[in-house]
Amino acid sequence: MNAAPADQIRLLEVQALDVRLAQLSHKRTSLPEHAEIEQLGNDLAQLRDLLVASTTEESDTSREQTKAEQDVDQVRQRAVRDQQRLDSGAVSSPKDLESLQREIASLAKRQGDLEDVVLEIMERREAAQERVAELTERVSAVQAKVDAATARRDAATAELDAEAATVTKDRQVVAEVIPADLMKLYDKLRAQQGGVGAARLYQRRCEGCRLELNMAEVGEVRAASPDTVLRCENCHRILVRTSESGL
Repeated sequence: MNAAPADQIRLLEVQALDVRLAQLSHKRTSLPEHAEIEQLGNDLAQLRDLLVASTTEESDTSREQTKAEQDVDQVRQRAVRDQQRLDSGAVSSPKDLESLQREIASLAKRQGDLEDVVLEIMERREAAQERVAELTERVSAVQAKVDAATARRDAATAELDAEAATVTKDRQVVAEVIPADLMKLYDKLRAQQGGVGAARLYQRRCEGCRLELNMAEVGEVRAASPDTVLRCENCHRILVRTSESGL
């Protein structure tokens, strides 16, 4: 393949722009905010799960407390009725009186036991409420960090995308003046060779594979017409000659 030396040198411009585009793409995908947001997201999910569990516990103990207080109230009301019967003198039989007094004593003990249960439930509910408040605060704090990291990521991404758009436009301008067949070869090689399709020959060294040409290869390069599109014998990339090739 033949191409004007100027067009071959323009390939190096295109290559430099492609390298910059690759760098911008890598930088975009490797922004530290990506890992930060992922970690914060995991933390947030765990905290929300804990918050749901604590909220459920608080709700359950609230219902449990209501039921226990109702039980206490029922026993208290029955004890009041029994005491009123006892105080009214309506029960005159010694046996009935003894039975009523035993029931009042039993109800008093039952009420005490149930009140202890209520206190225990209230303590558990208070602990659950404190846990809910703590987790709610922690969720809010982590969410704020997520929002801040997301804003930083979006700002950095927008900046990188803007630069990438400028570089892409510059590449199009340069590529449009390069012969289509040369660009086709370059793009093919770039896809095969890890993003580098054309390399400068600098001081007899291919800057694509970093290997120095041997004497025979140097002789072939010297003998080649300036319009000849050369390829590196080692990496097969397009080898572009410049005034610094050391020939």
